[in-house]
Amino acid sequence: MAKKPELKSYSLAEMKDKYIGKIGTSNRDEYEYELRMDVLGRMIKTARQERNLTQEQLGELVGVQKAQISKLESSANSATIDTILKVFKALKADIHFNVTIENQYLQLS
Repeated sequence: MAKKPELKSYSLAEMKDKYIGKIGTSNRDEYEYELRMDVLGRMIKTARQERNLTQEQLGELVGVQKAQISKLESSANSATIDTILKVFKALKADIHFNVTIENQYLQLS
């Protein structure tokens, strides 16, 4: 009986390196940025829903139109940091920033 060939498995990091590009390349940097913005948008939506607010109500609290809240939730990369901070303040949510500079970890909260 013929032996079945073994399947090779790859880690997510290996797949990203192969199909998106290695860390530090422009394609990989753009991918990672888009991913972070998507996560931020989902965090805004989840916090809004937990507060039982509509997009329109949150927009009124922040001083922007419903359409802006919708854009934030679907892709936060078009928003200014000022708008994002206002949204989280309106949601009564704490924000913590982590920054790594040349392997030194900084935390601002």
